[in-house]
Amino acid sequence: MPLIDLRSDTVTQPTAAMREAMMAAELGDDVYGEDPTVNRLEVWLANELGFEAALFVPTGTMSNLLGLMAHCERGDEYIVGQQAHTYKYEGGGAAVLGSIQPQPIEGETNGSLDLAKVEAAIKQDDFHFARTRLLALENTMQGKVLPLDYLAAAREMTRRRGLSLHLDGARLYNAAVKLGVPAREITQHFDSVSVCLSKGLGAPVGSVLCGSTALIAKARRLRKMVGGGMRQAGVLAAAGLYALQHQVQRLAEDHANATRLGEELSELGYSVEPVQTNMVYVQLGERAGQIKGFMAERGIAVSAAPRLRLVTHLDVGTAGVERVIEAFAAFRSH
Repeated sequence: MPLIDLRSDTVTQPTAAMREAMMAAELGDDVYGEDPTVNRLEVWLANELGFEAALFVPTGTMSNLLGLMAHCERGDEYIVGQQAHTYKYEGGGAAVLGSIQPQPIEGETNGSLDLAKVEAAIKQDDFHFARTRLLALENTMQGKVLPLDYLAAAREMTRRRGLSLHLDGARLYNAAVKLGVPAREITQHFDSVSVCLSKGLGAPVGSVLCGSTALIAKARRLRKMVGGGMRQAGVLAAAGLYALQHQVQRLAEDHANATRLGEELSELGYSVEPVQTNMVYVQLGERAGQIKGFMAERGIAVSAAPRLRLVTHLDVGTAGVERVIEAFAAFRSH
């Protein structure tokens, strides 16, 4: 019985075609700027998203960190959601390594930040305060898609107030597929964007930071400082390039599987949050401690949490979803 892993879309395995692309990749030394496959990935994604330049890095955490540090100097501040990955789940890197003060704002139920609250949090020009330089948004945010008109409003506000705008686009393409628009329709509103290749897109590793030529040049120098220079990295970049060119539209299958899973769990009597993309949130309450072992016995991997996140991805098909529904039905009556 194959394992069904719903903990995250980071657990995906490279497809056979992706492995072939990795094996066939042209290689060089990326620190010298001589890896043709890395260069091809960076140029391709920058053009795809409407930016001047891009930088391939090992992880989304590093990509976000470099973006924040490239926008902000020591003693500056960025405004961010209380539950945002850049604030809560990246080890405090912006503060520890960049000396950048986070100003967290409680998020709204739709994944956005109230722009009136954001604007109220901008510090006045006074030496008592950190200098507010940047607003960081996340899309998707816990599976929720930020509307295009909201992004336009955020762009207008940040320009009016002299702030830069960064997007943690770890699941940017999930948002684009859900909205039915090219990803550029989302990224056009931002000064920089971090794109993860190793989540729903299915590459084994890697993220790309996109921005202006000057910002990416600064980020490249910062990448060296935090230890991120790689050598024959084209074998990894080839996987990301393959994912971007062949595995974007199939994200709709993950969304459909998540929708079905959410609907069926609701039918079983579980409290399920509305599903938009590939994440299903189920309220388990005091039974959360029992779920991990129960599912493991049935070949299903989940994380034990009162607000349980189930993530569909390319290694979870419709048959797998049916197995999960059956297991939750059994757990309900257990």
